[in-house]
Amino acid sequence: MTERDARIDALLDRQDISDCLTRFARAMDRFDRDLFLSAFHADAVIAAGPFVGSPADCYDWAVPMHEAGQVATHHNLLNHSAEVDGDTAHSETYYLFVGRNRDESNWIAGGRYIDRFERREGVWRIADRTTVIEWSGLAPTMPIPFADVPGIALNGGPARSTDDLSYRRPLTNLRELHTP
Repeated sequence: MTERDARIDALLDRQDISDCLTRFARAMDRFDRDLFLSAFHADAVIAAGPFVGSPADCYDWAVPMHEAGQVATHHNLLNHSAEVDGDTAHSETYYLFVGRNRDESNWIAGGRYIDRFERREGVWRIADRTTVIEWSGLAPTMPIPFADVPGIALNGGPARSTDDLSYRRPLTNLRELHTP
């Protein structure tokens, strides 16, 4: 194997790991259980706040909490590093969580996901996760921009399910062309 081939293999491993993290974040915001579970090996252990347990149990604990507390959430992934060693990788991924609470306040929190990934049967998934929460606070509330524009919801509004616009295939615009 050439040095270039080895670098391409390493790049593909890092991309697969990054895609796995993105699946997790998207699944949390869309309440997509199957997508969430696809980011973890079934025997993984997750430590998140007071929770320590399996991916299935974590999802079943976290989603009702978010559903009761927020009308929308964004799990944003930021700086990411991964050390790949064969079929094992260790990563640190900074996150920014933003939630629009049911009382119309905005909760923000930041921290890091510290993960051990394992490649099993050619697929990278999280085998062990610790969530480190480093700060939290409330952000000022403002009205959501453009909510009063006629027809703005024709393409579909946000949904915390697979009914969300991001799942529509093919994606098509249903609004009339308009330049204000």
